[in-house]
Amino acid sequence: MAETSALPTGFGELEVLAVGMVLLVEALSGLSLNTLTIFSFCKTPELRTPCHLLVLSLALADSGISLNALIAATSSLLRVSHRRWPYGSDGCQAHGFQGFVTALASICSSAAIAWGRYHHYCTRGQLAWNSAISLVLFVWLSSTFWAALPLLGWGHYDYEPLGTCCTLDYSKGDRNFTSFLFTMSFFNFAMPLFITMTSYSLMEQKLGKSGHLQVNTTLPARTLLLGWGPYAILYLYAVIADVTSISPKLQMVPALIAKMVPTINAINYALGNEMVCRGIWQCLSPQKGKKDQAK
Repeated sequence: MAETSALPTGFGELEVLAVGMVLLVEALSGLSLNTLTIFSFCKTPELRTPCHLLVLSLALADSGISLNALIAATSSLLRVSHRRWPYGSDGCQAHGFQGFVTALASICSSAAIAWGRYHHYCTRGQLAWNSAISLVLFVWLSSTFWAALPLLGWGHYDYEPLGTCCTLDYSKGDRNFTSFLFTMSFFNFAMPLFITMTSYSLMEQKLGKSGHLQVNTTLPARTLLLGWGPYAILYLYAVIADVTSISPKLQMVPALIAKMVPTINAINYALGNEMVCRGIWQCLSPQKGKKDQAK
């Protein structure tokens, strides 16, 4: 889709405005919760552990997704009045790259947390700093590598149907897209999902009956499947059929669902953790936190 002077095909002004408002709510929700999580890690010494470093990596990735959603929300609202994508073709490529990096980092960070929790709960040794730092570096370097490939010609970033988001172009469904999709999906979706499901399954088998397991073993895998699965289904459909047969409104559904993942992750990994909640509360009530430390 080019930078046009008319509303995108299949959308009216109210629909564009509605999508923009949904994206805005998702963006502000994800940014606020994950920013609080990041801030609590910076301000609370008790959270500066190798295991919590993995959660910090996830919070940073999810903040990036929410920032991407905020840009999409702004362009949606501007599109009603200005009738065009406001950031140009280079802005579209940058938006697609930034969104893809943070999305892949979020998926892989979830898998890293699952492995870290398995290591914590099912082995006697504590996760070492060098292992945690190596995991985080691998997650971000790998995500950056795969997200950079479309900029170099393997795959391509383009506008989504509404023209307010940019992502991997699936409209052509050609060999270039197909080869990139299957290779990238194996390393950045199938493997992280397998690691997540296997880690929590082993934890549940080993510790579930004893009552020592204090984490939700099903929500992380469900979040990956429900949050990113619609994109996977849309991409796979684009490989085997003409994706233009799907209405533009329906094509926007995966993007709206995926932008909810940062909020769900923050609730699961941060607000669902007593120590992180305590750190967030100390950040929101600094005077109370100082009194508690003095005692």
